[in-house]
Amino acid sequence: MPRIASTHDTIARPGIPTVARSPVAARAAVFIDQDGALLDPLPPNAEPTQLRFRPGACESLAALAATGLALIVVTNQSGLSLGRFTRWEFSQLQAALERHLSQTAGVTLTDFVVCPHTPTPEGQPACLCRTPAPGMLIRAARAHHIDLAASWMVGDTLDDIEAGRRAGCRALLLDTGRETEWRRSPLRTPHSRCAGWDAVTPLILADRHSQCLPGESTAALAD
Repeated sequence: MPRIASTHDTIARPGIPTVARSPVAARAAVFIDQDGALLDPLPPNAEPTQLRFRPGACESLAALAATGLALIVVTNQSGLSLGRFTRWEFSQLQAALERHLSQTAGVTLTDFVVCPHTPTPEGQPACLCRTPAPGMLIRAARAHHIDLAASWMVGDTLDDIEAGRRAGCRALLLDTGRETEWRRSPLRTPHSRCAGWDAVTPLILADRHSQCLPGESTAALAD
């Protein structure tokens, strides 16, 4: 049986926290958005055979894992609550993703966290977990003793960036062209930006070695 993705099904409450810390900090992590960052965008009812990893993603995750970083996928999947696919169907997709990472790159994910909730009619989170809210990152950090201040969020939209910053992580925009609105604010400004996965690992590892403080990356995105 595939491991079912963890979800955050608590009653939605208004307000989005801006900074959070795990109660016990022991390990840094890289949080990765699924659709658009780790994978090419998928249709709502995708079959496992339709999975296509972004170029260089598997190799980059293998290099990051080799340094001891935890790897955690976080993904909005409102199709679950909208009835576009079932939890069992999504679990098959997740199992295929994890199997591919294991077989081709020797990578085992630390966790795979899903928000199944729909946004408000205005497109804002109606829960504490759907990005740009940081709930998925915070929940995983508490479960796995992750030091959020030493961790990174890698995503392809500014909603991912905002979620990472609100959780207290450094945030890296994988600029694949999927972000179209470009609504700017301090919380939606990435610390760094890369055009592809081949640049992600060197940047994260260089930053770890230099022990830069949040907001001081030399590769910060210019306005």
